[in-house]
Amino acid sequence: MKRAMLPRLLPTALIAGFALLLSACGFTPLYGPQSVTKGLGAIEVVAPEGRAGYLLREKLEDALARDVNVLPSHRLVYTVKEQRYARGVRVDNVANRYELNLTADWRLLDAKTGQQVRAGSAAAAVTYDSADQPYASIAAQQDSQERAAAEVARKIQLDLAAWLAGKAA
Repeated sequence: MKRAMLPRLLPTALIAGFALLLSACGFTPLYGPQSVTKGLGAIEVVAPEGRAGYLLREKLEDALARDVNVLPSHRLVYTVKEQRYARGVRVDNVANRYELNLTADWRLLDAKTGQQVRAGSAAAAVTYDSADQPYASIAAQQDSQERAAAEVARKIQLDLAAWLAGKAA
Protein backbone atom coordinates (compact mmCIF):
# COMPACT_ATOMS: atom_id res chain seq x y z
CA MET A 1 0.00 0.00 0.00
CA LYS A 2 2.85 2.41 0.77
CA ARG A 3 4.41 1.62 -2.59
CA ALA A 4 1.13 2.57 -4.37
CA MET A 5 1.10 6.01 -2.72
CA LEU A 6 4.69 6.84 -3.69
CA PRO A 7 3.92 7.76 -7.34
CA ARG A 8 1.15 10.12 -6.19
CA LEU A 9 3.26 11.86 -3.56
CA LEU A 10 6.40 12.21 -5.66
CA PRO A 11 5.13 15.02 -7.96
CA THR A 12 3.85 17.01 -4.97
CA ALA A 13 7.17 16.64 -3.18
CA LEU A 14 9.09 17.69 -6.30
CA ILE A 15 6.93 20.80 -6.76
CA ALA A 16 7.31 21.75 -3.10
CA GLY A 17 11.08 21.24 -3.27
CA PHE A 18 11.34 23.26 -6.47
CA ALA A 19 9.31 26.10 -4.95
CA LEU A 20 11.54 26.10 -1.86
CA LEU A 21 14.66 26.18 -4.02
CA LEU A 22 13.35 29.12 -6.07
CA SER A 23 12.24 31.06 -2.98
CA ALA A 24 15.76 30.72 -1.57
CA CYS A 25 17.03 32.55 -4.68
CA GLY A 26 14.65 35.46 -4.11
CA PHE A 27 12.07 34.35 -6.69
CA THR A 28 8.47 34.98 -5.70
CA PRO A 29 5.66 33.72 -7.91
CA LEU A 30 3.31 36.33 -9.33
CA TYR A 31 0.22 34.59 -7.97
CA GLY A 32 1.81 33.19 -4.83
CA PRO A 33 1.02 33.75 -1.16
CA GLN A 34 1.45 37.53 -1.48
CA SER A 35 -0.89 37.57 -4.41
CA VAL A 36 -1.77 40.41 -6.74
CA THR A 37 -5.22 38.87 -7.26
CA LYS A 38 -6.88 41.25 -4.78
CA GLY A 39 -5.35 44.24 -6.55
CA LEU A 40 -6.48 43.01 -9.96
CA GLY A 41 -9.97 42.29 -8.64
CA ALA A 42 -10.33 45.91 -7.52
CA ILE A 43 -9.83 47.33 -11.03
CA GLU A 44 -13.00 48.60 -12.69
CA VAL A 45 -13.02 48.30 -16.48
CA VAL A 46 -14.64 51.14 -18.44
CA ALA A 47 -15.34 50.15 -22.04
CA PRO A 48 -15.71 52.35 -25.11
CA GLU A 49 -18.64 51.97 -27.50
CA GLY A 50 -18.69 49.19 -30.05
CA ARG A 51 -18.54 45.43 -30.23
CA ALA A 52 -14.76 45.18 -29.90
CA GLY A 53 -14.79 47.44 -26.82
CA TYR A 54 -17.55 45.36 -25.25
CA LEU A 55 -15.77 42.06 -25.98
CA LEU A 56 -12.52 43.38 -24.55
CA ARG A 57 -14.31 44.56 -21.39
CA GLU A 58 -15.82 41.09 -20.91
CA LYS A 59 -12.45 39.39 -21.38
CA LEU A 60 -10.70 41.88 -19.08
CA GLU A 61 -13.26 41.44 -16.30
CA ASP A 62 -12.76 37.68 -16.55
CA ALA A 63 -8.95 37.97 -16.63
CA LEU A 64 -8.82 40.43 -13.73
CA ALA A 65 -11.42 38.46 -11.72
CA ARG A 66 -13.30 41.66 -10.94
CA ASP A 67 -14.79 41.54 -7.43
CA VAL A 68 -18.01 43.59 -7.54
CA ASN A 69 -18.25 43.51 -3.72
CA VAL A 70 -15.09 45.63 -3.41
CA LEU A 71 -14.91 49.34 -4.15
CA PRO A 72 -12.63 49.87 -7.14
CA SER A 73 -9.16 51.20 -6.36
CA HIS A 74 -8.43 51.90 -10.04
CA ARG A 75 -10.27 52.40 -13.31
CA LEU A 76 -9.00 50.93 -16.55
CA VAL A 77 -10.04 53.01 -19.56
CA TYR A 78 -9.05 52.20 -23.11
CA THR A 79 -9.61 52.90 -26.75
CA VAL A 80 -9.82 50.16 -29.35
CA LYS A 81 -8.59 50.28 -32.92
CA GLU A 82 -9.57 47.50 -35.28
CA GLN A 83 -8.07 46.95 -38.73
CA ARG A 84 -8.88 44.21 -41.21
CA TYR A 85 -6.67 43.23 -44.13
CA ALA A 86 -7.34 40.82 -46.97
CA ARG A 87 -4.56 38.21 -46.94
CA GLY A 88 -5.74 35.49 -49.30
CA VAL A 89 -7.23 36.07 -52.74
CA ARG A 90 -8.94 33.47 -54.88
CA VAL A 91 -8.55 33.14 -58.64
CA ASP A 92 -11.64 35.32 -59.18
CA ASN A 93 -9.97 38.14 -57.14
CA VAL A 94 -12.21 37.73 -54.08
CA ALA A 95 -10.57 37.70 -50.65
CA ASN A 96 -11.06 34.45 -48.75
CA ARG A 97 -8.65 34.97 -45.83
CA TYR A 98 -8.40 38.02 -43.59
CA GLU A 99 -6.16 39.30 -40.83
CA LEU A 100 -7.73 41.22 -37.97
CA ASN A 101 -5.48 43.52 -35.93
CA LEU A 102 -6.90 44.71 -32.61
CA THR A 103 -5.01 47.37 -30.67
CA ALA A 104 -6.01 48.75 -27.27
CA ASP A 105 -4.35 51.85 -25.85
CA TRP A 106 -5.12 51.78 -22.15
CA ARG A 107 -4.69 53.94 -19.07
CA LEU A 108 -5.01 52.94 -15.44
CA LEU A 109 -6.46 55.73 -13.33
CA ASP A 110 -6.56 56.05 -9.56
CA ALA A 111 -10.25 55.80 -8.59
CA LYS A 112 -9.99 58.52 -5.92
CA THR A 113 -7.89 61.14 -7.66
CA GLY A 114 -8.48 60.29 -11.31
CA GLN A 115 -4.76 60.60 -12.01
CA GLN A 116 -3.06 58.22 -14.39
CA VAL A 117 -0.83 55.71 -12.62
CA ARG A 118 0.03 53.44 -15.56
CA ALA A 119 -0.50 53.32 -19.31
CA GLY A 120 0.28 51.01 -22.16
CA SER A 121 -0.75 49.48 -25.42
CA ALA A 122 -1.57 45.88 -26.29
CA ALA A 123 -2.16 44.40 -29.71
CA ALA A 124 -3.15 41.08 -31.22
CA ALA A 125 -3.37 39.83 -34.79
CA VAL A 126 -5.57 36.88 -35.74
CA THR A 127 -6.60 35.43 -39.07
CA TYR A 128 -9.84 33.91 -40.27
CA ASP A 129 -11.36 32.42 -43.41
CA SER A 130 -14.19 34.17 -45.19
CA ALA A 131 -16.77 31.72 -46.49
CA ASP A 132 -19.09 32.15 -49.45
CA GLN A 133 -22.12 31.90 -47.17
CA PRO A 134 -22.84 35.30 -45.55
CA TYR A 135 -23.70 33.91 -42.11
CA ALA A 136 -20.57 31.77 -41.97
CA SER A 137 -18.46 34.74 -42.97
CA ILE A 138 -19.99 36.95 -40.24
CA ALA A 139 -19.56 34.18 -37.66
CA ALA A 140 -15.88 33.79 -38.61
CA GLN A 141 -15.29 37.53 -38.33
CA GLN A 142 -16.98 37.69 -34.91
CA ASP A 143 -15.00 34.70 -33.70
CA SER A 144 -11.79 36.45 -34.74
CA GLN A 145 -12.84 39.52 -32.74
CA GLU A 146 -13.36 37.36 -29.66
CA ARG A 147 -9.99 35.64 -30.05
CA ALA A 148 -8.20 38.95 -30.54
CA ALA A 149 -9.98 40.48 -27.51
CA ALA A 150 -8.96 37.50 -25.35
CA GLU A 151 -5.31 37.88 -26.38
CA VAL A 152 -5.28 41.65 -25.76
CA ALA A 153 -6.95 41.14 -22.36
CA ARG A 154 -4.31 38.56 -21.42
CA LYS A 155 -1.51 40.98 -22.31
CA ILE A 156 -3.07 43.80 -20.30
CA GLN A 157 -3.66 41.48 -17.35
CA LEU A 158 -0.01 40.36 -17.34
CA ASP A 159 1.23 43.95 -17.52
CA LEU A 160 -1.00 45.03 -14.64
CA ALA A 161 -0.14 41.95 -12.54
CA ALA A 162 3.60 42.57 -12.97
CA TRP A 163 3.12 46.23 -12.07
CA LEU A 164 1.10 45.38 -8.94
CA ALA A 165 3.66 42.77 -7.90
CA GLY A 166 6.44 45.35 -8.26
CA LYS A 167 4.48 47.83 -6.14
CA ALA A 168 3.96 45.25 -3.39
CA ALA A 169 7.62 44.28 -3.25
